[in-house]
Amino acid sequence: MTRRRLVPALAAVLGAVLIAGCASGVAGDDEIAIGTLHPLTGVNAGDGAQLENGAKLAVEAVNAAGGIKSLGGKKLVIAPGDTKGSAKTGQSEAQRLVSNGVVAMIGSYQSAVCANVAVVAERNEVPYLMDICGDDAILENGYEYTFRMQPPNKRFGASTADYVKEVTEQAGTEVTKVAYLRENTAFGIGVAESFKRRAAELGLPMGPEIAYDAASVSDLTTQIARVKASGANILVVSGYYRDGVLAAKAVATVKPQLDAVIGAANGAFDQPQFPKDAGAAGNGYFDVNYHINDKSKKGQDFVKSYAEEFHDTPRTGAALAYDSVMVIAAALEKSGSDDPKAVRDAMGKTDVTPVVLSDGPVRFDEAGENLSTLPILTQVLDGAPHVVYPTQFAVKPIVFPAGPGR
Repeated sequence: MTRRRLVPALAAVLGAVLIAGCASGVAGDDEIAIGTLHPLTGVNAGDGAQLENGAKLAVEAVNAAGGIKSLGGKKLVIAPGDTKGSAKTGQSEAQRLVSNGVVAMIGSYQSAVCANVAVVAERNEVPYLMDICGDDAILENGYEYTFRMQPPNKRFGASTADYVKEVTEQAGTEVTKVAYLRENTAFGIGVAESFKRRAAELGLPMGPEIAYDAASVSDLTTQIARVKASGANILVVSGYYRDGVLAAKAVATVKPQLDAVIGAANGAFDQPQFPKDAGAAGNGYFDVNYHINDKSKKGQDFVKSYAEEFHDTPRTGAALAYDSVMVIAAALEKSGSDDPKAVRDAMGKTDVTPVVLSDGPVRFDEAGENLSTLPILTQVLDGAPHVVYPTQFAVKPIVFPAGPGR
């Protein structure tokens, strides 16, 4: 697989001596270690556990099917790293895993962490497949060993604006103003900027853009009061799971006159436990996100296997981690080698059909973006999130208006 060369400034930064070989026995002679880098402790530990479990389920599936056959049936093992939600910790954990001989890494949920892990991956020439990480800038550095499974922020933001336009027009509802609530890191900023650019092209009138710190916020009623005062009838929210639930509860308390609350890559609104945690406050909420393919047998089997093994309902992030391991396993099989460079070269030559909704097998462009990604629209109906748009993937029809006070 051909990729762009590193830009000169970055190449100079990453021109350090490479770390090679397997130290301290992460994997045995008949095993191949894949490093996982997720927030296993801290405020995002729930999502980190889901991602880690998805990776484990993929490893079990590969091993149960005979391991990597082109390498004599070698088994896969997970070498976990806890980022703790910290970019600095994620970087040191990535370096530790590379030093211990992992053949590839996946992760890492937060864009700032992903950015630092990518530097380690490039410096050491070890493939890094970002399962959840939306920051556009990461793959604008000319990286050769870093890839992304999910859609980038720019696609989420633009798709959300498109869906707002299409859904409101189909319902015959005028968009008086769109308010935007977002967390204040590269993730929230990037999705919001992309949304605003597309909204301007579509003629969607924008209201206030309101930011908050997802790591420390404990209540969002003040922010939602600003939304109410603005007179916006559409609220778009970009954030993580915990703050997504806080936003829903704040909307229920403040009661702005909204026709819809729509997540743009929101970490809560399309998750199976959101209706339970948010209660009636979450009814009708939309989200534009990646999603497990509920209509496919592969997707249904994944949900069943996850529930049986972990006694929990999988979030879509678990499926992205599962798909990421499957892509690396396929690259190992295709290359017939556990050399990281050979695995990297085979990453774009596999035919893995993901558990997550897509328009075909996983395939990467020159920058490392997954070309098969497909942001879709979900809505919480009858106590659970369902795909409602585009029509060919929908399992339920859209209910609109669906906002509080309507």
